[in-house]
Amino acid sequence: MNHKTLVCFFLSIIIVSAACSGCISEGDNVPEEEIENIEEIKGLWMGSLELPGGQEMRILFNISTGPEGSPIATMDSPDQGVSDIPVEKLTYKNGTLRLDMTVIKGVFEGVLKEDGTALEGEWKQSGMVFPLVLTRIEEKPEMRREQDPVKPYPYDEEEVVYENKEAGVQLAGTLTTPGSEGPFPAVLLITGSGPQNRNEEILGHRPFLVLSDYLTRQGIAVLRVDDRGMGGSTGNFSQATTEDFAGDVLAGVEYLKSREEIDSTKIGLIGHSEGGLIAPIVAVQSPDVAFIVLMAGPGLTGEEIIRLQSRLIAEAEGIPSETSAKNDALLKDIFSVLKAEENDTIAGEEIRGLITDMLENLSEEEKQYSSYTEASLDAEVQALLSPWMRFFLTYDPKPTLMQVKCPVLAINGEKDLQVPPEENLRAIEEALKAGGNEDYTVKELPGLNHLFQTAQTGSPSEYVTIEETMSPAAMELIGDWILEHTR
Repeated sequence: MNHKTLVCFFLSIIIVSAACSGCISEGDNVPEEEIENIEEIKGLWMGSLELPGGQEMRILFNISTGPEGSPIATMDSPDQGVSDIPVEKLTYKNGTLRLDMTVIKGVFEGVLKEDGTALEGEWKQSGMVFPLVLTRIEEKPEMRREQDPVKPYPYDEEEVVYENKEAGVQLAGTLTTPGSEGPFPAVLLITGSGPQNRNEEILGHRPFLVLSDYLTRQGIAVLRVDDRGMGGSTGNFSQATTEDFAGDVLAGVEYLKSREEIDSTKIGLIGHSEGGLIAPIVAVQSPDVAFIVLMAGPGLTGEEIIRLQSRLIAEAEGIPSETSAKNDALLKDIFSVLKAEENDTIAGEEIRGLITDMLENLSEEEKQYSSYTEASLDAEVQALLSPWMRFFLTYDPKPTLMQVKCPVLAINGEKDLQVPPEENLRAIEEALKAGGNEDYTVKELPGLNHLFQTAQTGSPSEYVTIEETMSPAAMELIGDWILEHTR
């Protein structure tokens, strides 16, 4: 999955979750009475956080004024490919600037130097505090990877909006269609877990932008969409489950059917990670889905996947086996509480107790692997109690896969540590076979990680350091398979 593994000692801290990509909020103006002199702080400000393990992460703030002079501020994390996170509250008094971003539970507070060239202060998030010095810069650093397509494109691109009427959600996306005459086969791309924008941005990569460009050049129309509550889409992401997202995808299928340049008999779905859970749900519910592609799609329950990925990532990062075993035991206990106790208040108290006990009994060596602090406990517990997590933990994809009758391509990277290939591909294949599906292809792709990048270890800590966004071989396999099934 794209979200970080919960309750893990060893994962490096990601200050701005990649899941916050696309958190753009138009018109988030700041009350003027809280600003003494906006001109002193207008412009671009950037600094680097020094994280555990020697990592550095840049943070950039853009402070400006709207059409009527009202202050507006946004935040970018260039190294994570995250941009335009809204600053909900900005105050500047007596030379002290404070920027609050509730969507990521982050705060920067700093003092402007006399020469006006730097803001010296601290970054606070989920109970953690890091020194941070922001300096003025003239222009934003480029956030482009080598495979990102460059305009003008040899195909048509259109911004589209449609509605999931049942949920009252408006969904915004981009439809790309080949430059030749239609009607064309089409695919709808389904993002992984966590709030994602239409490009599925993560750590400076835009996998869905790269994949849609490749497929459209092969003659396949592609619709990629902001998750509900992200980018141009409305709705409340935090209260939604995988089933709710399936409803959004069904609305997308209906939209594609309404387009005259799309062949309504050749509409398919490509789901990455959690999207690989959603695609089969939609395929079973809609006879209009002609085929599905599962990219690192789960074949196990969420609980099985999280515990398995935790052990594998710990091993890849060189975490002692004793520490990994303690983490696994904690996960097992937490998940038992979530499955047994429906009341959030009671479950939260029990989980908080489990984590507090764990923190008190960590050795000094184990503390260096922990991103947990007592101050961040509330945020962690709330994430565990979310409707999405409760659903994901217990949902078993196999019964749904057994009902899928359309053609299926299921692929996974050999080095995927988040949705491990051996266990998940085997479960998917067994379910399809048991259900009597007569047209499915299951492949493990050598050397690729969860994002289908060519990788050394497959650890999530590598994602940002790899220049490749998506393996050309993986894209070619997907494109050729779709064309075979739509000619």
